[in-house]
Amino acid sequence: MFTGLTNVNYIADDVAAAAQWYARVLGVEPYFVRPETGPPGYVEFRVGDAQDELAIMDRRYAGPLRSGDRGAGVLVYWHVEDVAAVLRALVEAKATEYDPVVDRGSGFSTASVVDPFGNLLGLMHSPHYREVSASSPTPATAARRAAAR
Repeated sequence: MFTGLTNVNYIADDVAAAAQWYARVLGVEPYFVRPETGPPGYVEFRVGDAQDELAIMDRRYAGPLRSGDRGAGVLVYWHVEDVAAVLRALVEAKATEYDPVVDRGSGFSTASVVDPFGNLLGLMHSPHYREVSASSPTPATAARRAAAR
C-alpha cells in the first residue's frame, strides 16, 4: 500500500522566513518555490540520502490544518547520525526543545523540537535506516560513497 515517503509538509505564517531558517539548518536551498516571483507560498527542499521532500506551506493553504492546533498530532522523524548534536544545533538556531534525547534501546534514540514556526520536527538515530540504505543505496548515497573512496 505505502511505497515510500513522498513529502512532509510543515506550515508557516511566513514562508520566506521559514525557508531561510530551514535552508540554514539543512545546509541546502529550496529547489522548488511557488509562486516563482514575489513572496513564496510554498517551498520544497530535498533532504537526506533518499532526497525526501520537506515542504513549507503558507498556513492560508493548509486546509483543515489552518486552525490554531499546531502540529496536528503528527510527528515525523528524520534520521540523523547524532541526535544530541543535531538537537543542540537546532536549539541554537532558535528551535525549542520539545522532547529531550531519549535512548530507545537497541541503538535507537529520539528527540524533537518545535521549529520557530510552530511545527514539530523529530530526530531519530535508527540502525534500521542505516541497514536499509546500505542494502539499497540511492544515487545520492552511491555518489557519496564513491567520492569517499
